[in-house]
Amino acid sequence: MTEEAYDVVVIGGGPVGENAADRAVRGGLKTALVDHERFGGECSYWACIPSKALLRPGNVLAAARRIPGVPVGDSLDAAAIFERRDAFTHKGDDASQVGWARGAGIETVRGHARITGEREVTVDDDRVLRATYAGVVCSGSVPRTPDIPGLGEVPTWTSRDATSASEVPERLAVLGGGVVGVEMAQAWARLGAEVHLILTGPRPLPKYADFVGEAVAEGLRADGVRLHTDSGLVKAGATDGAARLELKSGATLTADRLLVATGRRPATDDIGVDAVGLEPGAPLTVDDTGRVSDVDGGWLYAAGDVTGRALLTHQGKYAARAVGDVIAARAAGGQVEATPWSGFTSTADHHAVPQVVFTDPEVASVGVSAPVEGKPHRAIDIDIAVAGSSLHADGYAGKARMVVDTERELIVGVTFVGQDVAELLHSATIAIVGEVPLRRLWHAVPAFPTISEVWLRLLETYGL
Repeated sequence: MTEEAYDVVVIGGGPVGENAADRAVRGGLKTALVDHERFGGECSYWACIPSKALLRPGNVLAAARRIPGVPVGDSLDAAAIFERRDAFTHKGDDASQVGWARGAGIETVRGHARITGEREVTVDDDRVLRATYAGVVCSGSVPRTPDIPGLGEVPTWTSRDATSASEVPERLAVLGGGVVGVEMAQAWARLGAEVHLILTGPRPLPKYADFVGEAVAEGLRADGVRLHTDSGLVKAGATDGAARLELKSGATLTADRLLVATGRRPATDDIGVDAVGLEPGAPLTVDDTGRVSDVDGGWLYAAGDVTGRALLTHQGKYAARAVGDVIAARAAGGQVEATPWSGFTSTADHHAVPQVVFTDPEVASVGVSAPVEGKPHRAIDIDIAVAGSSLHADGYAGKARMVVDTERELIVGVTFVGQDVAELLHSATIAIVGEVPLRRLWHAVPAFPTISEVWLRLLETYGL
């Protein structure tokens, strides 16, 4: 058993852990970053990056078809798409991520880390890392598997399989209508698979406004995806190497693969949180500085999916930067100003969490998606029908919603759905975070002719 001393030990070498470690090192602290799999994490190899690499070619082809005079083919080149995706993921080789970390002054440690005591992390049972100031848990999340009879007997895909596969299944069933479900259903349908999307409700993306789910459903159907709405999977079984799926609606499907996309849960099962009195499998509850509640001594921090706050890579990185800065400041004996919107807090988690669903049509949202009961809120709903959108694509179809706090005349939420709306999102995020008054926002004149003209129409519809 070897022992090593560090100022900070970070568990989890994905983007969140990398940011926490980087900020701690910038603050002058000797920091170890531990990962049992690949440095760069889920996002780099199995989630954000490869999924968008699979989606982008189909979106480009569809966009080209909406402009007369642009020569396009009839189908995608799946092999070329897989090759391009693999170029982004380096086929799982994390050498460049390790090189970055070491270049930033971070000590990388490969192995399974478990908390074994106060300020103590043991790696692979034979290497003890002691943290003078803090430990940080950035272990992310893992897929949530539903308890369905026979599910373990059929050929299934996890989200990792769906983003890393290099052969197009003839028949693919997708269980779950959340972000992963709709993105992968459309990606694989455009790559040539017969896709069935199994939904428990009337439309996909149930956490969004109804008009969003309806628009995405229409886009999926246009690509040949069959939606089984108000249904669900009640039983599964194997038939000649394929999955035989019995739905709540009474229908029976046969698929070569079943993608189980039913959500994720914090990865705290086997990292030793019980050693400090916390429950394995549960999220780590943190304050806005990232400090874990109910742990004596205040030395344990967490950021990202593992906290259950905002399961998005960019929000996790944002929280991790605050955590690293907080630890460095406290280690130096400085005063940490843990007030809303200070550099030491992840305040945006409560007010302005931006998210994009990279389907066609795209979905981009930030803040609240509908008026909140008991609040002075008003929703402004309009079609995205401006000169910029008309030029962007023939038959452009899109919608926008702006939710306004009418007492303060501030935007508290914006949702867009339509082709290429993702690039509109940061302007909405800035308006919310900056609490820009509507009458001042009126003077932010959108360039003509761009889809951003929709901002003018939203403000006019509000009454300015």
